[in-house]
Amino acid sequence: MFSLTDHLLHLEGEALPRDLGATAARALLARGARCRAPVSGAVYGTLLNDRAALQALGDAVNAPPYKAPPQAPILYLKPRNTLAGHGARVSVPGAQGVQVGASLGIVIGHTAARVQPREAFDYIAGYALVADLCVPHESVYRPSVRFRARDGFCVIGPTVQARRHVADPDRLAIHVDIAGEPRFSANTSNCVRGVAQLLADVTDFMTLSPGDVLTLGVPHGAPVAHTGARATIFIADWPALDIEFIAPPTAAQAATQGAAA
Repeated sequence: MFSLTDHLLHLEGEALPRDLGATAARALLARGARCRAPVSGAVYGTLLNDRAALQALGDAVNAPPYKAPPQAPILYLKPRNTLAGHGARVSVPGAQGVQVGASLGIVIGHTAARVQPREAFDYIAGYALVADLCVPHESVYRPSVRFRARDGFCVIGPTVQARRHVADPDRLAIHVDIAGEPRFSANTSNCVRGVAQLLADVTDFMTLSPGDVLTLGVPHGAPVAHTGARATIFIADWPALDIEFIAPPTAAQAATQGAAA
């Protein structure tokens, strides 16, 4: 079982996360605390769960390789190397930048298999803000590991909010600021499948374990950040998630880091 009482925060340098009240968590963050991802289970991203994303495909959704709108959730894995926390420094691999996808993460509390929508919330421990990063690309068919699974490309936090603190996860405002300027807004109400239905549909064909995270999906039109930018991501009135985008290491730096490891 994965459970929390209030707000789960994992400070960098500490072995275990802390379960804190909102005031204590915000006080630590206000002092500039850097964090690790507050969860360590498998993280599954969801594609095309945004109505605007489906509309943007237009007639292409009926052409190969799709041939029809998706009838079940389309998932991809964000592997362990992608996990990072609040204050992460993420390397930008090229001039095209990094797409900053802000998504709601559903944190599983109990082993979930064949869950019915009416009981779905009983399997949820809480919710987290997930910055699902990727290299900008056109195709959503067979999601590319090279574009989505780079180091640090799944930034989670700063906290996991206990389920009891989130009255309606299907009506949460999402905002992304880059370099201090508002760049993107969305709402979880625009999802094709809400939290309960998505959890039911996914667990119809696979089991989710305690501590796993299932994202509700990145809204269409996520902004792009480049080297030197700082992104701040917000969901509702939760503590904001900060990311700094940096240049990739030089060959000499990479060799030094490899030797140190």
